[in-house]
Amino acid sequence: MKKLLVVVDVQKDFVDGALGSAEAAAALPEILSLVRAAEHVVYTQDTHGENYLQTREGRVLPVPHALRGSDGWKILPEVYRAGSPIFEKGTFGSLPLAEYAAREGFGDITLCGFCTDVCVLANAVLLRTLLPEAEIRVAARACAGITPRGHEAALSAMKSCQIEIG
Repeated sequence: MKKLLVVVDVQKDFVDGALGSAEAAAALPEILSLVRAAEHVVYTQDTHGENYLQTREGRVLPVPHALRGSDGWKILPEVYRAGSPIFEKGTFGSLPLAEYAAREGFGDITLCGFCTDVCVLANAVLLRTLLPEAEIRVAARACAGITPRGHEAALSAMKSCQIEIG
């Protein structure tokens, strides 16, 4: 069975930038370990424009982050495997990522990254929707939510959607 690791939004702004947290920094060693061990790796990259504060997301979360071309937008170089696909996304989930996983026949998918309670959750549910028979899991120690409570709530919600929590 083809295995895929999805590294969600491991960008500077989510570690030590605009939306950074101690929990995200603590998850990095786990993420690095998963990347080193994975055969196939893809990345999502949260991407916003200068008009971020005028978007729905920006009105609800008025913290400019992941602005295209900024340092905070960049995927952390230590976790990026050269040549791996990057799926830029202007919203929480990436339909092109889920379509890629389905088209390429991945039957075993692990997700890690940030934020558990927003983008990891959205991508896990999209993958479950497009690949209903795939083994889909979230590496809980390799994730961080906006808050620890949000992280735990998202893990519980994903478990209810038949996404394995590891």
